Amino acid sequence: MPSDGLAVLKILYKSIVFHYNNFNTFYIGETMRLKRLEAYGFKSFADKLVLNFNEGVTCIVGPNGCGKSNISDAIRWVLGEQSPKKLRGKNMQEVIFNGTESRRALGYCEVTLIFDNEERTYDVDADEVIIKRKLFRSGDSEYYINNKQVRLLDVTDLFRDTGIGKDGYSVVGQGKIDSLLSAKPEERRQVFEEAAGISKYKAKRQISQNKLLKTNDNLMRIKDKLDVYESRMAPLIKQSEEALKARELKGRLKNCEVNHYIYLTEHNAEEKKTVTNRLASLKGIYWLTKTPKYRKK
Repeated sequence: MPSDGLAVLKILYKSIVFHYNNFNTFYIGETMRLKRLEAYGFKSFADKLVLNFNEGVTCIVGPNGCGKSNISDAIRWVLGEQSPKKLRGKNMQEVIFNGTESRRALGYCEVTLIFDNEERTYDVDADEVIIKRKLFRSGDSEYYINNKQVRLLDVTDLFRDTGIGKDGYSVVGQGKIDSLLSAKPEERRQVFEEAAGISKYKAKRQISQNKLLKTNDNLMRIKDKLDVYESRMAPLIKQSEEALKARELKGRLKNCEVNHYIYLTEHNAEEKKTVTNRLASLKGIYWLTKTPKYRKK
Protein backbone atom coordinates (compact mmCIF):
# COMPACT_ATOMS: atom_id res chain seq x y z
CA MET A 1 0.00 0.00 0.00
CA PRO A 2 1.21 3.60 -0.58
CA SER A 3 3.15 5.05 2.32
CA ASP A 4 1.04 8.21 2.73
CA GLY A 5 -1.99 6.30 3.98
CA LEU A 6 -4.22 5.99 0.89
CA ALA A 7 -5.08 2.58 -0.50
CA VAL A 8 -6.74 2.02 -3.86
CA LEU A 9 -8.50 -1.32 -4.41
CA LYS A 10 -9.99 -2.38 -7.70
CA ILE A 11 -10.92 -5.86 -8.92
CA LEU A 12 -10.56 -6.23 -12.70
CA TYR A 13 -11.40 -8.96 -15.16
CA LYS A 14 -8.69 -9.80 -17.72
CA SER A 15 -6.89 -6.54 -17.10
CA ILE A 16 -3.55 -5.25 -15.89
CA VAL A 17 -3.56 -2.68 -13.11
CA PHE A 18 -0.80 -0.13 -12.42
CA HIS A 19 -0.78 1.87 -9.16
CA TYR A 20 1.46 4.91 -9.08
CA ASN A 21 2.38 7.08 -6.13
CA ASN A 22 0.08 9.83 -7.46
CA PHE A 23 -2.83 7.31 -7.38
CA ASN A 24 -3.42 7.38 -11.14
CA THR A 25 -4.65 3.93 -12.16
CA PHE A 26 -4.30 2.73 -15.72
CA TYR A 27 -6.11 -0.44 -16.70
CA ILE A 28 -7.08 -2.32 -19.83
CA GLY A 29 -10.05 -4.63 -20.01
CA GLU A 30 -13.52 -5.22 -18.73
CA THR A 31 -14.16 -4.67 -15.04
CA MET A 32 -15.65 -7.34 -12.84
CA ARG A 33 -17.62 -6.06 -9.91
CA LEU A 34 -16.72 -6.93 -6.36
CA LYS A 35 -19.83 -6.09 -4.36
CA ARG A 36 -18.83 -6.65 -0.78
CA LEU A 37 -16.13 -7.80 1.61
CA GLU A 38 -16.93 -9.21 5.05
CA ALA A 39 -14.31 -10.07 7.65
CA TYR A 40 -14.50 -11.30 11.22
CA GLY A 41 -11.54 -12.01 13.48
CA PHE A 42 -9.02 -11.41 10.70
CA LYS A 43 -5.95 -9.61 12.04
CA SER A 44 -7.13 -6.31 13.59
CA PHE A 45 -10.82 -6.80 12.69
CA ALA A 46 -12.08 -8.14 16.01
CA ASP A 47 -15.62 -7.04 15.16
CA LYS A 48 -17.37 -7.96 11.96
CA LEU A 49 -16.27 -5.68 9.12
CA VAL A 50 -18.50 -5.06 6.09
CA LEU A 51 -17.16 -3.06 3.13
CA ASN A 52 -19.47 -2.33 0.21
CA PHE A 53 -17.73 -1.61 -3.09
CA ASN A 54 -19.76 0.69 -5.30
CA GLU A 55 -19.18 1.52 -8.95
CA GLY A 56 -15.87 3.15 -9.82
CA VAL A 57 -12.77 3.27 -7.67
CA THR A 58 -13.04 2.70 -3.93
CA CYS A 59 -10.45 4.48 -1.79
CA ILE A 60 -9.66 3.53 1.80
CA VAL A 61 -8.11 6.44 3.67
CA GLY A 62 -6.54 6.35 7.08
CA PRO A 63 -3.34 6.88 9.09
CA ASN A 64 -0.54 4.38 9.25
CA GLY A 65 -1.37 1.35 11.39
CA CYS A 66 -5.15 1.63 11.07
CA GLY A 67 -5.46 -1.62 9.10
CA LYS A 68 -5.61 -0.56 5.46
CA SER A 69 -3.14 -3.23 4.40
CA ASN A 70 -5.16 -5.82 6.31
CA ILE A 71 -7.93 -5.37 3.77
CA SER A 72 -5.71 -6.32 0.84
CA ASP A 73 -4.30 -9.13 2.98
CA ALA A 74 -7.84 -10.34 3.64
CA ILE A 75 -8.61 -10.39 -0.10
CA ARG A 76 -5.42 -12.25 -0.87
CA TRP A 77 -6.01 -14.68 2.03
CA VAL A 78 -9.61 -15.57 1.16
CA LEU A 79 -8.51 -16.32 -2.41
CA GLY A 80 -6.19 -19.04 -1.13
CA GLU A 81 -2.88 -17.49 -0.10
CA GLN A 82 -0.80 -20.15 1.74
CA SER A 83 2.36 -18.15 2.52
CA PRO A 84 2.34 -16.35 5.90
CA LYS A 85 5.22 -14.14 4.73
CA LYS A 86 3.07 -12.63 1.97
CA LEU A 87 0.54 -11.80 4.68
CA ARG A 88 3.26 -10.19 6.79
CA GLY A 89 3.29 -12.94 9.40
CA LYS A 90 5.41 -15.83 10.67
CA ASN A 91 2.67 -18.46 10.67
CA MET A 92 -0.87 -18.64 9.36
CA GLN A 93 -2.44 -18.57 12.85
CA GLU A 94 -1.21 -14.99 13.24
CA VAL A 95 -4.02 -13.78 10.96
CA ILE A 96 -6.50 -14.64 13.75
CA PHE A 97 -7.21 -11.75 16.13
CA ASN A 98 -4.89 -12.36 19.08
CA GLY A 99 -6.65 -10.15 21.61
CA THR A 100 -5.76 -6.98 23.48
CA GLU A 101 -5.81 -5.82 27.05
CA SER A 102 -9.54 -5.22 26.80
CA ARG A 103 -10.53 -7.85 24.19
CA ARG A 104 -10.07 -11.59 24.41
CA ALA A 105 -8.47 -13.51 21.56
CA LEU A 106 -10.72 -15.25 19.05
CA GLY A 107 -10.62 -18.92 18.15
CA TYR A 108 -11.10 -18.50 14.43
CA CYS A 109 -11.35 -15.96 11.65
CA GLU A 110 -13.25 -15.80 8.40
CA VAL A 111 -13.31 -13.57 5.33
CA THR A 112 -16.03 -13.48 2.67
CA LEU A 113 -15.98 -11.94 -0.82
CA ILE A 114 -19.22 -11.39 -2.74
CA PHE A 115 -18.98 -10.96 -6.51
CA ASP A 116 -21.69 -9.91 -8.95
CA ASN A 117 -22.48 -12.81 -11.30
CA GLU A 118 -25.63 -11.66 -13.04
CA GLU A 119 -23.92 -12.03 -16.42
CA ARG A 120 -22.71 -15.53 -15.43
CA THR A 121 -19.08 -14.59 -15.76
CA TYR A 122 -18.22 -17.36 -13.34
CA ASP A 123 -19.23 -20.96 -13.85
CA VAL A 124 -21.80 -20.76 -11.05
CA ASP A 125 -25.54 -20.73 -11.61
CA ALA A 126 -26.31 -17.86 -9.23
CA ASP A 127 -26.52 -14.07 -9.38
CA GLU A 128 -23.81 -13.81 -6.74
CA VAL A 129 -20.63 -15.76 -6.13
CA ILE A 130 -19.77 -15.92 -2.44
CA ILE A 131 -16.24 -17.04 -1.56
CA LYS A 132 -15.49 -17.69 2.11
CA ARG A 133 -12.50 -19.00 3.99
CA LYS A 134 -12.34 -19.94 7.67
CA LEU A 135 -9.24 -20.67 9.74
CA PHE A 136 -9.15 -22.15 13.24
CA ARG A 137 -6.32 -21.96 15.73
CA SER A 138 -5.87 -25.72 15.33
CA GLY A 139 -4.64 -24.97 11.80
CA ASP A 140 -7.70 -26.38 10.03
CA SER A 141 -8.83 -24.29 7.09
CA GLU A 142 -12.18 -24.44 5.27
CA TYR A 143 -13.25 -23.02 1.92
CA TYR A 144 -16.80 -22.33 0.74
CA ILE A 145 -18.37 -21.35 -2.57
CA ASN A 146 -21.94 -20.12 -2.09
CA ASN A 147 -22.02 -21.72 1.39
CA LYS A 148 -20.97 -25.13 0.05
CA GLN A 149 -17.70 -26.48 1.41
CA VAL A 150 -15.15 -27.05 -1.35
CA ARG A 151 -11.43 -27.61 -1.83
CA LEU A 152 -8.80 -24.92 -2.33
CA LEU A 153 -8.35 -26.28 -5.85
CA ASP A 154 -12.01 -25.51 -6.60
CA VAL A 155 -11.54 -21.87 -5.58
CA THR A 156 -8.36 -21.60 -7.65
CA ASP A 157 -10.03 -23.10 -10.73
CA LEU A 158 -13.03 -20.80 -10.36
CA PHE A 159 -10.88 -17.66 -10.65
CA ARG A 160 -8.29 -18.96 -13.08
CA ASP A 161 -7.77 -16.68 -16.11
CA THR A 162 -9.77 -13.88 -14.47
CA GLY A 163 -6.79 -12.12 -12.89
CA ILE A 164 -8.43 -12.67 -9.51
CA GLY A 165 -6.49 -14.91 -7.17
CA LYS A 166 -3.69 -14.99 -4.65
CA ASP A 167 -1.17 -14.61 -7.46
CA GLY A 168 -3.39 -12.61 -9.81
CA TYR A 169 -2.67 -9.14 -11.06
CA SER A 170 -5.89 -7.60 -9.71
CA VAL A 171 -4.36 -7.04 -6.25
CA VAL A 172 -1.19 -4.99 -6.58
CA GLY A 173 0.84 -4.36 -3.45
CA GLN A 174 3.80 -2.18 -2.68
CA GLY A 175 6.66 -2.66 -5.09
CA LYS A 176 4.68 -5.05 -7.30
CA ILE A 177 5.00 -2.84 -10.38
CA ASP A 178 8.73 -2.30 -9.86
CA SER A 179 9.25 -6.03 -9.38
CA LEU A 180 7.19 -6.75 -12.49
CA LEU A 181 9.21 -4.32 -14.62
CA SER A 182 12.50 -5.67 -13.31
CA ALA A 183 11.41 -9.31 -13.45
CA LYS A 184 12.77 -11.88 -15.84
CA PRO A 185 10.92 -12.39 -19.13
CA GLU A 186 9.60 -15.74 -17.91
CA GLU A 187 8.08 -14.12 -14.82
CA ARG A 188 6.45 -11.33 -16.84
CA ARG A 189 5.16 -13.90 -19.28
CA GLN A 190 3.06 -15.49 -16.51
CA VAL A 191 1.23 -12.22 -15.97
CA PHE A 192 0.52 -11.76 -19.67
CA GLU A 193 -0.61 -15.37 -20.01
CA GLU A 194 -3.04 -14.82 -17.14
CA ALA A 195 -4.32 -11.67 -18.84
CA ALA A 196 -4.62 -13.46 -22.21
CA GLY A 197 -6.66 -16.25 -20.62
CA ILE A 198 -4.39 -19.16 -21.44
CA SER A 199 -2.98 -19.94 -18.01
CA LYS A 200 -6.06 -22.04 -17.24
CA TYR A 201 -5.35 -24.33 -20.16
CA LYS A 202 -1.67 -24.49 -19.32
CA ALA A 203 -2.56 -25.48 -15.77
CA LYS A 204 -4.91 -28.19 -17.07
CA ARG A 205 -2.17 -29.39 -19.42
CA GLN A 206 0.28 -29.55 -16.53
CA ILE A 207 -2.22 -31.52 -14.44
CA SER A 208 -2.78 -33.92 -17.34
CA GLN A 209 0.97 -34.32 -17.84
CA ASN A 210 1.43 -35.03 -14.13
CA LYS A 211 -1.31 -37.66 -14.31
CA LEU A 212 0.34 -39.23 -17.36
CA LEU A 213 3.69 -39.32 -15.56
CA LYS A 214 2.06 -40.87 -12.52
CA THR A 215 0.29 -43.42 -14.72
CA ASN A 216 3.57 -44.22 -16.48
CA ASP A 217 5.26 -44.74 -13.11
CA ASN A 218 2.43 -47.06 -12.07
CA LEU A 219 2.81 -49.02 -15.32
CA MET A 220 6.55 -49.37 -14.72
CA ARG A 221 5.91 -50.69 -11.21
CA ILE A 222 3.31 -53.12 -12.56
CA LYS A 223 5.79 -54.31 -15.22
CA ASP A 224 8.42 -54.89 -12.54
CA LYS A 225 5.93 -56.91 -10.51
CA LEU A 226 4.93 -58.91 -13.61
CA ASP A 227 8.59 -59.72 -14.26
CA VAL A 228 8.99 -60.92 -10.68
CA TYR A 229 5.81 -63.02 -10.87
CA GLU A 230 6.82 -64.50 -14.24
CA SER A 231 10.15 -65.59 -12.77
CA ARG A 232 8.19 -67.43 -10.06
CA MET A 233 5.79 -69.05 -12.53
CA ALA A 234 7.93 -72.09 -13.51
CA PRO A 235 8.37 -73.49 -9.98
CA LEU A 236 4.79 -72.61 -9.15
CA ILE A 237 3.54 -74.51 -12.21
CA LYS A 238 5.61 -77.54 -11.17
CA GLN A 239 4.28 -77.32 -7.64
CA SER A 240 0.76 -77.00 -8.99
CA GLU A 241 1.17 -80.16 -11.11
CA GLU A 242 2.57 -82.04 -8.12
CA ALA A 243 -0.30 -80.81 -5.97
CA LEU A 244 -2.85 -82.01 -8.56
CA LYS A 245 -1.14 -85.42 -8.78
CA ALA A 246 -1.04 -85.66 -5.00
CA ARG A 247 -4.75 -84.84 -4.85
CA GLU A 248 -5.49 -87.56 -7.41
CA LEU A 249 -3.41 -90.15 -5.52
CA LYS A 250 -5.05 -89.15 -2.26
CA GLY A 251 -8.46 -89.74 -3.83
CA ARG A 252 -7.40 -93.16 -5.13
CA LEU A 253 -5.97 -94.05 -1.71
CA LYS A 254 -9.24 -93.11 -0.06
CA ASN A 255 -11.21 -95.33 -2.47
CA CYS A 256 -8.84 -98.23 -1.77
CA GLU A 257 -9.18 -97.77 1.98
CA VAL A 258 -12.97 -97.70 1.74
CA ASN A 259 -13.01 -100.86 -0.45
CA HIS A 260 -10.63 -102.59 1.93
CA TYR A 261 -12.81 -101.70 4.87
CA ILE A 262 -15.90 -103.05 3.09
CA TYR A 263 -14.03 -106.27 2.21
CA LEU A 264 -12.89 -106.76 5.79
CA THR A 265 -16.39 -106.14 7.07
CA GLU A 266 -17.95 -108.71 4.72
CA HIS A 267 -15.17 -111.34 5.27
CA ASN A 268 -15.35 -110.97 9.03
CA ALA A 269 -19.12 -111.47 8.91
CA GLU A 270 -18.68 -114.82 7.09
CA GLU A 271 -15.97 -115.98 9.51
CA LYS A 272 -18.16 -114.95 12.42
CA LYS A 273 -21.01 -117.02 11.02
CA THR A 274 -18.76 -120.09 10.57
CA VAL A 275 -17.32 -119.76 14.06
CA THR A 276 -20.79 -119.29 15.53
CA ASN A 277 -22.07 -122.47 13.82
CA ARG A 278 -19.07 -124.49 14.98
CA LEU A 279 -19.42 -123.20 18.50
CA ALA A 280 -23.08 -124.18 18.53
CA SER A 281 -22.25 -127.71 17.40
CA LEU A 282 -19.53 -128.02 20.02
CA LYS A 283 -21.94 -126.88 22.70
CA GLY A 284 -24.43 -129.56 21.59
CA ILE A 285 -21.82 -132.30 21.84
CA TYR A 286 -20.74 -131.05 25.21
CA TRP A 287 -24.25 -131.19 26.69
CA LEU A 288 -24.79 -134.70 25.27
CA THR A 289 -21.78 -135.97 27.16
CA LYS A 290 -23.30 -134.67 30.37
CA THR A 291 -26.52 -136.67 30.11
CA PRO A 292 -26.81 -140.02 32.26
CA LYS A 293 -27.93 -142.10 29.31
CA TYR A 294 -24.90 -141.22 27.33
CA ARG A 295 -22.65 -141.98 30.33
CA LYS A 296 -24.09 -145.52 30.84
CA LYS A 297 -23.30 -146.44 27.37
